[in-house]
Order: sequence, then C-alpha cells, then structure tokens
Amino acid sequence: MINTILASKSYSFININQIDTFVPDIYKINMTIQQVKYVLALDTHRHFSKAAESCFVTQSTLTIQVKKLEEEIGAVLFDRTKQPLKPTSMGEKFIGKARQIERELQELKDMFTREHNETQGTFRIGVIPTLSPYLLPLFISEFLENFPETKLDVEELESESIMELINQGRLDIGIVSTPLNEPNIKEIPLFYEPFLLYAHEKNEILKRKGSVDIRQVKANEIWLLKQGHCLRNQMLNFCEFNKLKNTRNLALEGGSVETLKRMIKETSGYTLIPELSFEKTSDSLNVRRFKEPEPAREISLVVQKNFTKDLLLTELRKSILKKIPKHFKSNHKFQTVKWR
Repeated sequence: MINTILASKSYSFININQIDTFVPDIYKINMTIQQVKYVLALDTHRHFSKAAESCFVTQSTLTIQVKKLEEEIGAVLFDRTKQPLKPTSMGEKFIGKARQIERELQELKDMFTREHNETQGTFRIGVIPTLSPYLLPLFISEFLENFPETKLDVEELESESIMELINQGRLDIGIVSTPLNEPNIKEIPLFYEPFLLYAHEKNEILKRKGSVDIRQVKANEIWLLKQGHCLRNQMLNFCEFNKLKNTRNLALEGGSVETLKRMIKETSGYTLIPELSFEKTSDSLNVRRFKEPEPAREISLVVQKNFTKDLLLTELRKSILKKIPKHFKSNHKFQTVKWR
C-alpha cells in the first residue's frame, strides 16, 4: 500500500549539503542597523552629501551601503532621477517600517537609562506659530537653566505638520491646540487660552460697553490667518462662518497674529487673537473680551503614546504652568473651540 502511494507522486531527494542553494534569496539578506540608519538619513535630508554628513561618514560609504542594501532586498528605495531625492513606493513602505523599528530600538535603550537621564539629551519640539513667540519667552530660559543637560531644538510648525512628524518619529514633542483625536498621539493638557476680539479703534463694535456678544461679529469685517493655521479654523467655527460663502473679507488673510493686528490698525475690521499675544501698552484701545463662556483654545503637550520620557514632560509642564496667567488653568469660564 505504501509503495502504491509513493508511486502516484513525484518525489526528489536533496543532498543536505546542497540545501542552501534552494533557500529563497530573502532569507540570505544581511541587512544591518547601520544600513537602515543610512536609508532614514537619506529620507530625512533627501540628499546624499547631507545624509552622509549627518551620519558622520563619507558620501561614498553611505552610497555604497544603500546600494548594497537595495541589491540584497531586490528593490530600489530612492528615485535618483529626482532632485531632491524621492523614495519609491517600495521605499516608502521600507522607510515607514524602518522608522517604527528605530523608535522601538530607542525605547529599548531608554528602558535601561531612564532612571538616570530622563531629562538629558536633545529633544525636537514643534510649536504652532500663533503660540510660539508668546509662550516660549515666558519659560524657556528658566527651564534650560534648571536642566543644563537638556537641549531643545524648537521649530515653528503648523499643527498638521507637527502631528505628521510626531507619527514619523521626527519630532519628540509638540505644543499645539487640542483635542486632536489621533490614535497614536497622547495629549497632556496645559492650559486654556481665551480669545479676545481685536478691532480697529474706531470700529462700531468697540463703542458698545461691556463684553462682546458673538452675534455682533460680522463675516464681512473679520480678518483671518491664512489656510493651514488651526487658529483660522477656530475663528470660523466660533463665529459660525464656516458655512458662509463669498463674504468680502474672507479673502484678506495674514500669515501671523501680528500681521493681522497691524493690518487692522491701519485699515478697518477685526479679528480674534489669543490672549498671550495681547500687549497692554499697544493693544489696550483695540481689545474687548467676549461674554462668558469665553471662547478659548486648549493647549497641550503632545507625544507618541509610547514616548518614555515622562519626567521631561512633567518638568516642561511645570515650567509652563508656572509662567502663564492663573485664569488659564481652569476652563469653567471658557468654551473650548475645536479646530478639527
């Protein structure tokens, strides 16, 4: 019976000493962590020379190692005909997985060092432009004085860019307006910053006594930040102008809070400004508070959910809360305005 079964099938027997010749090429890949780092550096800088410099190797070393890796895996990771370099579709998949591995390797290192140096090292922080020039000067000097072994690389970025870079592992911390409701991002609320009405000093809206009612704000007099700023969306959402079309002044957009303030002082109309941008000496004649509950934005520290530097976040939060106005610390008088 056994002989009958064997006869009905085709079998070939392999010399065990020759088995390596039958193993698919994928199992022979000798990929190194250093090669992966070179690929990630190329993705970051999109230029061979700059990537090599960031890795402290010669350009030829980096080029040879990336080419060797591409040959081993049988896929081209970068389109070299583009300037700057651009990852191929397979390259994007490789880079996405490689960044995940890079984060996990860093977590592994942190696991054994966090008791000693949770606040030590260089950390990349992204801050939204409508907050950065007003918040950073309040706390940054004292924080760095208290933690001399901490280096902060700070960049002004719009909210969407901050979220994208945190997800990619290219930013450690963001200071943004929340909630974001991103599955892989943890939010640590800091404070609630009220919005104030900033108007031309002769505008009718300032002639009325007391706080401003949102119903007094007209779409054809509002000035906005340009597309991409979360504050722009918050203005439109709070004023309920997001459904309106063809309103005259919606085309008049500024690139910063200070630009809008200057435009309004020299022309007409009004806008909403975050309270930290209010200057008593120069803005007093132009500002009114809104009726309670006042519109406000929630400001938070945001990090990847697997971020391990809890002590750093705690100390950053303490330093910031020490310097902001007391009424920012509670939201019972505020109406949090979302931007997403």
